[in-house]
Amino acid sequence: MRGYKDGQQDHKLSSGNSWCVAKTDVDSRALLTALNYACGQGEADCKEISSPAGSCFQPNSLVSHASYAFNMFYHKYGRKPWNCDFGNTATLTATDPSYGSCTYPAL
Repeated sequence: MRGYKDGQQDHKLSSGNSWCVAKTDVDSRALLTALNYACGQGEADCKEISSPAGSCFQPNSLVSHASYAFNMFYHKYGRKPWNCDFGNTATLTATDPSYGSCTYPAL
């Protein structure tokens, strides 16, 4: 498995797996609305980002938390492309966004 480092985190490129992550160039209000939907009505498992003790709480940023929530929702509902849109605030990637002790499920 190949990978790259973006200055903050090491990322692994994976063949066959996909993750749903937040776009970085979208309106923060739209991103917050989508995050609240994923963790609320969408019933994604957001416990790892909901408190400082969670393994994915840091970095404590809207994009990071939204990415984790979007990916949990995407996998909960069968990894269908239409489950990774969130009002055009999310995108699919083949690059594993996991870092440190924070693991983004792939299956």
